[in-house]
Amino acid sequence: MSDVDFYAARMDRAARTAADAGLAGLIVTPGPDLVWLCGYAPPAATERLTVLLLAPGRRPQLFVPQLERPDAEKAPGAGALSLTGWVDGENPYAAVAKQLTPQGRYGISDNAWALHLLALQRTVPGLGLGALTEALPMLRAVKDAHETDLLAAAGAAADATFEEIVRLPFAGRREDEVAADLARLLREHGHSQVDFTIVGSGPNGANPHHEAGDRVIEDGDMVVLDFGGLKDGYGSDTTRTVHVGEPTAEERKVHDLVREAQQAAFEAVRPGVACQEIDRVARQIIRRAGYGEYFIHRTGHGIGVTTHEPPYMVEGEHLPLVPGMCFSIEPGIYLPGRFGVRIEDIVACTETGARRLNNTARELRVVA
Repeated sequence: MSDVDFYAARMDRAARTAADAGLAGLIVTPGPDLVWLCGYAPPAATERLTVLLLAPGRRPQLFVPQLERPDAEKAPGAGALSLTGWVDGENPYAAVAKQLTPQGRYGISDNAWALHLLALQRTVPGLGLGALTEALPMLRAVKDAHETDLLAAAGAAADATFEEIVRLPFAGRREDEVAADLARLLREHGHSQVDFTIVGSGPNGANPHHEAGDRVIEDGDMVVLDFGGLKDGYGSDTTRTVHVGEPTAEERKVHDLVREAQQAAFEAVRPGVACQEIDRVARQIIRRAGYGEYFIHRTGHGIGVTTHEPPYMVEGEHLPLVPGMCFSIEPGIYLPGRFGVRIEDIVACTETGARRLNNTARELRVVA
């Protein structure tokens, strides 16, 4: 299948899915939705309007600033859509408005600028808009075999990064030095973009989203390593917790508990199970051991062309798992002022259960 046919089929499916959901169509602005649907990533998101319109039974239409039209024409899906350029001094919202159904309700990209959203609403009174991930939560959630292969390759690159980082010294080095090594290794293993390199040592590990800083890692520290980014357009995200020198009995106990919760949640994955059930399984194990108040985030999130996207493994998410969904399983325990533990793998839901896309050992690793 050619690129044009591939993106044409993807845009057609999105338009039909929108119609099935009772929407007049989709308004797609720069960001992951636009890249996923037609392969176009503008040079930069600016105040100049760029928007893709999808509606059932109509050819996709992409409106771009004329000065960026040459870039848009090179997009792999450009041959499957009609391209309209506009120049400074024109009103692009009026041109887009002509293609919208009056009083129609549309799904719009979650990250659409308020500037553009409000201008469209002023130009088309009665226009109904809803966040795309709320209106069509399954649009990007179910991956095809090729997408899953790309996620697996990104996961393997992150695994290789971990196997190299644990051979480097930790004690006596700053967190941000280890974080720089993680970023370097991710790029050496094929990542084009590094999104985060969390290095939480000692008490800093009790902050799940700790920014690596100038704290010097000491012998006896537990260290949370959470890192990932994009490789060939698809995300990686993995967490392992290591210990500098021999851990105490309590540190081993907490780590083993998180590992047990992560394994149980993995084993609970199968088609038809509600997303919230994966969270419940992990949380129940940690709660029964007396650490429930220290598990302070959801158990997982979807991953694809972004590192965080639907579906979410969290209480209240009744969406059933479907083969092809790919998401993290990452329970944790965070003891304020002391240490934290998190273990995270990306997994894919299959017809028979789950497949791990991260395969480094989940036992507590001792580092120097």
